[in-house]
Amino acid sequence: MLAFSFTVPFTRIAVAGLDPLFIGAGRAVVAAALAATALGVTRQRAPHGAQWWRLAVVGGGVVAGFPLLTSFALTSTPASHGAVVIALLPAATAVVAVLRAGERPPSAFWLATGAGALAAVGFAAVGSGGLGGLHGADLLLFGAVLAAAAGYAEGGLLARELGAWQTISWALVLAAPVTGLLTLVSVATDPPDGTPGQWAAFGYLAGISMFLGFFAWYRGLAIGPMARVSQMQLVQPVLSIVWAGLLLGEDLTAGTLAGGLAVIACAGLAVRVRTRPAPGVPAERPAVSPGGAPAGRPGGSAPTRPVPGPSGR
Repeated sequence: MLAFSFTVPFTRIAVAGLDPLFIGAGRAVVAAALAATALGVTRQRAPHGAQWWRLAVVGGGVVAGFPLLTSFALTSTPASHGAVVIALLPAATAVVAVLRAGERPPSAFWLATGAGALAAVGFAAVGSGGLGGLHGADLLLFGAVLAAAAGYAEGGLLARELGAWQTISWALVLAAPVTGLLTLVSVATDPPDGTPGQWAAFGYLAGISMFLGFFAWYRGLAIGPMARVSQMQLVQPVLSIVWAGLLLGEDLTAGTLAGGLAVIACAGLAVRVRTRPAPGVPAERPAVSPGGAPAGRPGGSAPTRPVPGPSGR
């Protein structure tokens, strides 16, 4: 979340001089080059069968959908506003995790998650002049939330099969023809001509937000339960608001701070609720190898099923 918390402020910096289409698609192209290199050097086995379709969901959500939609939205809305609207993402991810993975969070979890979502929506509405006055940027941000939620949930499941960094790497490579074409269109219509600071922000978005940050994130989701782990994302908007104030000089109003504190408080409640795993999914405690390290595949895949005890159960 620390890595992702700089995404919105740095996107805001980059769009001040670079085309939003170039930022959204170009950063994925750079990340895809890094991913292809990592996959080739480590000689990873290619996914098979339905895993490619599932990787397409990941690519459509977090490689293309979220970066493009947020890039266009942040051309007309402050980074602090965008950060708190994106605080809807944990609730959306939890819903998708329940639908896709069969997890069964208790009522207390949904109360805390719903409160955080309402706080985020309320912030967006008040900041935009009421529920009837939501800007087009808010619609883009809400679309970005839905896209990322699908990509996070499916990516968390795939990380249990392929490994964490392998999942985002294959998704980037799979999406490269589309993101590459969009990048070429952007360069042809509006050649990039940013300042060093804007290019530095773009570099962070490509190397960290689009690639390295997912190593830890998909690993956490793979360990799960995803619905509960997803609530840690509510830390992200509060950090993003702080960075927006420090880096961009945006006003940290009482309403903005209150919205951020409200959603992070709800996150704290949600992650403390014990979530029942889906049928057939092992308990949260990872298996331990004879050497004392968590068992699992190299590269960040999920832990293996615990070894039965003496009772055989």
